[in-house]
Amino acid sequence: MNKLIDRLLIERKIRDRSGIYGYTQRSLAYNSNKIEGSTLTEEQTASLFDEGVLPSTDDYYRVKDVEEMNGHFLMFNRMLDTLDQELTSDLMKEFHYELKSGVFEDRANGYAIGDFKTRPNMIGLYETVHPKEVSKAIDDLLHWYQISRKNLKTIVLFHVKYESIHPFQDGNGRTGRMIIFRECLRNGLLPLIIEDENRSIYLKGLKEYRETKEIGILTDLFKKEQEQYKHKMDYFEVQ
Repeated sequence: MNKLIDRLLIERKIRDRSGIYGYTQRSLAYNSNKIEGSTLTEEQTASLFDEGVLPSTDDYYRVKDVEEMNGHFLMFNRMLDTLDQELTSDLMKEFHYELKSGVFEDRANGYAIGDFKTRPNMIGLYETVHPKEVSKAIDDLLHWYQISRKNLKTIVLFHVKYESIHPFQDGNGRTGRMIIFRECLRNGLLPLIIEDENRSIYLKGLKEYRETKEIGILTDLFKKEQEQYKHKMDYFEVQ
């Protein structure tokens, strides 16, 4: 993946938003936010990334959606800046800070920004790790990850374990999916973007792990999404 990393870094540096860097920024931000309920369209996402504004014809949007979309662009850039670093809890917090620091609603609600949650939270009826236990749970997860062979199965397992912990008050999914992309890049694996059209399969896969500790559904989905990203790499002639 060295050539892909080089292209992403070069295109970002020269502000080329017409290549694979621009595609990845727009697609990852749109799909990851959409999975979490964002109302912004692909056109609006592209306009925010390319021009810094929404299309002039728009008469409705949620401010929080715009703030989180811009935060996602910043989180992706921070991810690129840190590819030479091992994944740590501090790095996770940095990603979360980039995503959420500009979101007024989260600050008004007293959510921890760039830090682990201070209030218990649930995924539907599922109780996630209590705030008092999050730091140790993340440390244990990172230790397991560091000594594990890096392959797609490990990436899938890391993601489902991370999501089960749910370390942040909000923004866990988006931070977690950014980590998927990053760790694939770092370990010579095809990256992937989970598309919103596969949201139901993705959520079903997370539920499968919580209930049975199986990862078959998510592994199949990740492989499918890897192929989709490979098509884009071929289009942009990134070999």
